[in-house]
Amino acid sequence: MSRDSKATNQYLIDLIKTLKKTAIERKVKIWKALATELEKPKRIRRVVNLERINRVCNDNETIVVPGKVLASGELNKKLTVAAFSFSDKASQAINEKGKTMSIEELIKTNPKGSKVRIIG
Repeated sequence: MSRDSKATNQYLIDLIKTLKKTAIERKVKIWKALATELEKPKRIRRVVNLERINRVCNDNETIVVPGKVLASGELNKKLTVAAFSFSDKASQAINEKGKTMSIEELIKTNPKGSKVRIIG
């Protein structure tokens, strides 16, 4: 993180370090872009509803949200969704059809970031 950053959430700080390290080691731009998004202040971090995810994504796609996923709307597609955080209802709705995971899990299962899209 940059020196002028005021993040105090140790989980977030460690996640950003992991993303940057993986981006450099694997030469993968998506992890660097995701780290940049997560470095933004909380008040401007992305918040995405299920309705938007359903509208912009295709079946069997893997997406990552650099922020929080909320449960407003319906999801009728099978997706793998990684995010910084999920509301309880959003997590339940996604897991009915697809799968939720943390960003760390996504990095471990797909370190090259192939076929992953950032949604926001």
